This record gives sequence, structure tokens and C-alpha cells, in this order.
Amino acid sequence: MSWSMPVYTAPDFTKEPFVHAPDVTLVPAPTDGGAPDQYHSMSIFPEYFKINGHWLLAEESRMDCVPVYDGQKIRIVEFRNLKKGDLVVIGRKECGEEGIYVHVDGFLTEEEKHKDTFVFRTGRSRETSYSKDYDSIYELLRHEKAHGKVVWILGPACAFDADSRKAFSDLVRNGYVNGLMAGNALATHDLEAAYLGTALGQDIYTQKLAPLGHYNHLDTINKVRQYGSIHSFIEQEHIDNGIIAACDQCHVPLVLAGSIRDDGPLPEVIGNVYQAQDAMRAMISDATTIICMATMLHSIATGNMFPSYRMVDGVVRPTYFYCVDISEFAVNKLRDRGSLSVDSIVTNVQDFIVNVRNNLCC
Repeated sequence: MSWSMPVYTAPDFTKEPFVHAPDVTLVPAPTDGGAPDQYHSMSIFPEYFKINGHWLLAEESRMDCVPVYDGQKIRIVEFRNLKKGDLVVIGRKECGEEGIYVHVDGFLTEEEKHKDTFVFRTGRSRETSYSKDYDSIYELLRHEKAHGKVVWILGPACAFDADSRKAFSDLVRNGYVNGLMAGNALATHDLEAAYLGTALGQDIYTQKLAPLGHYNHLDTINKVRQYGSIHSFIEQEHIDNGIIAACDQCHVPLVLAGSIRDDGPLPEVIGNVYQAQDAMRAMISDATTIICMATMLHSIATGNMFPSYRMVDGVVRPTYFYCVDISEFAVNKLRDRGSLSVDSIVTNVQDFIVNVRNNLCC
């Protein structure tokens, strides 16, 4: 059976409990950065709010944020971005009793709605069969290349191997990457590989350690800082390979979020955590598919910002969120943090990205 986009089934608001449900209660925020008591907190699912007798969908959502009515639509706002007087939705019942409805099964097929209660092997582990997942990813990315936006979140392991660097670069150059988010380490080690042939001083193909190789990533950062930007470094040093160079040359936007342990860092790394969070949310605000590889903290952060749906040209469609990691702990922790719609693949990310490239670009 060929892949197709699931169809969204909205609630039937002509029936109960919706018809006689009350309007939501709206209470002004008492202060900048603070919500009123009994505020409603958002989930990853489509949520509707009854205002002036009409059910409004929050079109751009984010988990653990609060819904604000601006007189026309529902905006979803981080607590830190609330302004005194913002009209915040109050209520913690989610089946219409308080004018709030969380729609959890809008994309379920009839088969999924009537699946068996007791089944084996519903989790995602190293024993899971991932053949269908790979096939679905290939078809999804072909669809998204023409109709969506794919953002990738990469950990430094993706830059430690010559084949995985080449594979991801090929995906960039073939139009399967619309945005890249990472930390200082991914960009540093990828540029080190292009500049000096090593990642953390180890040859990216032979794995041999270079003499004084522990200086290589620092020398790379220092050289980029001397040039003032990654783009200038790539141009002036004639860098023609790797993940970051492909993004730079194909005008794929980057968000590099810093951490407390960063060396350097590279000039483009955002050191303020809330500015980095804002930049990440801006990049994924219209994303329809996200693929996270070998970066637990960035994956969890992104998952907390990414809803299970997106409004595109007036139509609600599902979003797709994959987490690829060799650690079962990492992918399960992501689900434990509320990202229930994530599809996890427990495997070596270097093998994963080569397989994806081989099926899409060859």
C-alpha cells in the first residue's frame, strides 16, 4: 500500500457535549510573565476553545504554554512572554465542560480506533522491527520536499563519520533539509572535519588519532572566530564538504543553541538560552516534519515545542516527529516528557542517515 497523508476528522460541534458547553472563562494576566490561577496548560494535541458561542482551534500550539484570546484568535504564549492584561483561558477540564476540548483522535483511522486492548511489543526498543518506519520516512520525505518543511536536529555524532557527513550533505543538496538545529559541538566538529580531516582529533574515516589532535577543534573554532562568521570561514578557507558547508551554500537556515560547556563557541552560537529557545520555536513554527538524531536534550526541547498537528492552507494535517538514537533511554525519555506522538528508531544514527540518503538521492 502506498503512503498517503492521514485525513483529519474534526469534532462535530453540532452535537453534545459541544452545543450546550459554556464559553471559556477568560481572566486577565495579573502581571507580566505570570498567568492567573487555574490557567489552562496546552498539550501536543489539537485544542478547541468556545468563545462567543464558536469553537476556535489554536492553530499554532506548544505544550506547557497558555492560551490567550486576542479578540480574533487563540494565541499560545510562553509564561515568560505573557503581558499584564492578556486574556488567559481558565479551566482544567478538557471534554467541553469548561469550554475547552482536547481532540486526541483526529487522525486515527477506524482500524486504530478499534484495535485490540491487549497486544505484545507496543514499545519501541532495539528489538523493534523498523523496516516499515524506514519505508514511511522515505515516502514522507518525498512528499515533504514538495509540500512541507523538514527540520533536522543533529547531535555531534552525525559529524564524526565521513559517510554520515557526506550522506547528510547530499540530503541538503537534494532539497530534503529546510532547516537545521544543533549545538556548538555538531557545527564545530563538522567544520573541523572539513578543515583538518578530524573530529575531536580523530580521523573521520580511519579513526586514527592525529598528533596534538586535541587542539584541532579549538583551532577550528579560533579560525572561525578570526573570520567573524561561519560563512566567511567557509568562503575564505574554500571549504567544500560537510554538513555546515552544504547548509551555507544551499541557504538552509541554522539555529545553533549554546550550552554551559561550550568551547569557543562559534560566532553564530546563541548563548542566551531563552533567545535560543525563541529561535528554535521560530524555525519550527511552520515545520511539518522533524527528525532528531543523537541529541537527547535538543530532542526533548524540540519535542516540547512541536504539536501533533499543523494548519496548512486552512487544512489541519498531522506533523511527524522522529527521534533516532542508539540509546533506548534517550528515546523513551523523550516520550516521558510529553512528546507522545514521537516515532523512535533505536539505531546508530550514522547508519540511519546513510540508509535515508541511499534511498532518496541515489
